[in-house]
Amino acid sequence: MHKIALSLAVLGLSAGAAFAQTPTSFVDVDTDANGELSFAELQLIWTDLTQDEFDGADADASGGLTPDELNSLQPSTLPATPEAPEAPAE
Repeated sequence: MHKIALSLAVLGLSAGAAFAQTPTSFVDVDTDANGELSFAELQLIWTDLTQDEFDGADADASGGLTPDELNSLQPSTLPATPEAPEAPAE
């Protein structure tokens, strides 16, 4: 389940450049293959991520995000889905 959620999250992060050749998996984004995503690695695909948001998700203060830490970041920092306009009252 985490692999699916992470894959969807990374794909969603890179949706703006859907047709460009961008990383689509945690392993692709983890360019130094250390098992964590650094702020610099993550900013390549998530350009509006702030250092404060990154640091808040880095639960173990290691300087990198594990897949679980990345998943914890997603709900609060991804753009909200626009709500459908309310139907006019009759």
